Amino acid sequence: MTEADGVPPTEEPIPARLKPRGLIRRMVLKSPAAAIHPESVPVPPESQTWERPERPFTNFASGFLSFLVIILFTITAIFVAEQRQISAAGPLAADKIVIVRGSTADVVDQLEREGVTDKGFLLSLYWQLTGKGSQIKGGEYLFRKEVSLEQITETLIEGKSILHPITVPEGRTSDEIVDILRDDPNLSGDIKVVPKEGTLLPETYKFARGMTRTQLLEHMAQDQARLVREIWAKRSPDLPISSPLDLVTLASIVEKETGKADERPRVAAVFINRLRLKMQLQSDPTVTYGLVGGKGSLGHGLTKAELQQATPYNTYVIPGLPPGPITNPGRAALEAVANPSQTKDLYFVADGTGGHVFADSLEQHQKNVAKWRQIEGEKTSDAPSAPSIPATTVPATPLPATTAVVPVPMAPKPTPEVQPSVPKAQPKPEPKPVQPAPIKPKAAKPPVKKLPVPDGEAEQPPIED
Repeated sequence: MTEADGVPPTEEPIPARLKPRGLIRRMVLKSPAAAIHPESVPVPPESQTWERPERPFTNFASGFLSFLVIILFTITAIFVAEQRQISAAGPLAADKIVIVRGSTADVVDQLEREGVTDKGFLLSLYWQLTGKGSQIKGGEYLFRKEVSLEQITETLIEGKSILHPITVPEGRTSDEIVDILRDDPNLSGDIKVVPKEGTLLPETYKFARGMTRTQLLEHMAQDQARLVREIWAKRSPDLPISSPLDLVTLASIVEKETGKADERPRVAAVFINRLRLKMQLQSDPTVTYGLVGGKGSLGHGLTKAELQQATPYNTYVIPGLPPGPITNPGRAALEAVANPSQTKDLYFVADGTGGHVFADSLEQHQKNVAKWRQIEGEKTSDAPSAPSIPATTVPATPLPATTAVVPVPMAPKPTPEVQPSVPKAQPKPEPKPVQPAPIKPKAAKPPVKKLPVPDGEAEQPPIED
């Protein structure tokens, strides 16, 4: 149909073209009428709002964790900064000894007063945070120059206090040892009971300030008991002594008779040989001990009357050993008695040089005594002046503890002139004054470190039958 027929023309549909494929779209041709009409625009979608669900626990946990992270970071930063100060050098200009005691706060105050540290608050805080305040030990400590807070803490926790030495020489009686301990200002407490003679070991001991005197005595007794057991177990099998008490008793006599270490086994052999032959020991130190009881010296030489005075310890009167030790012998004297020299010696006398000369017969001993008297006579004649001494008494000069002179008329077999049990003096034209020979002092033993003594009773030496 046409427009002339009165019918509006209709647009013939343009056949749809196939949509081009590929990357290039072909242009679609439109009619003029279709080109003036815009293409239909799609309706925009309705806007949709997304609502976040409520999660209160998650929100709280997230905030709390963030807070913890901040706190942890702050604490770590503070710890690192304080750790540097704890390890840093302190203000102490020189080594210093400080006595610390009391509570943790008292210790910190003492360290600040002594100039060991100037960071008392930081030190207290460090002890509280680490729990080390409960491990601090009181005592006397040496702090090194520029010691740090960390080093101070280690020193106080280890508890290694300064140790003070005290030397107890061999051959001292228990009363004399007690006096030595009482004179030491670093020890504390008093001694109420004096230990038995021969139960203490002479030695150099080290102790911490404040240790009680009783504790130190207990420690000495424990050492002596242990040493006696060891030496008794290693003794010669043929000794004429039957118990550890006899060992200590004879060792105490040897200790007083000589101060020379190389002579102790030979002096011990003299007394061992005499015991085998049932001869009296005739030791001057036993006479002195019987008269004074270990509480000092006579102050003069032994007289004839004192040599004959009967006491339980006078070996000029009693047979065999005295009832107990006359002093506290040292290790060397105990070992000398347990293993004496293998000799036949029965006599010894001073040689004028601090030692002794030995003899196995009375004849040789008399010659040795004559030489000694000649030496002493020459010394007396060289002196500016000397008081006269009656011929009927022994010189009033105290004999040294380390010089033993066995009486001349002593023999293992009885003769018409000499009795083996009670010696008789040989007639002499005129006795000369006898002066003791000079004795070399004993060499001090090297210091031996001892651990602090724990509380408790001391073990007594096994010297009872």
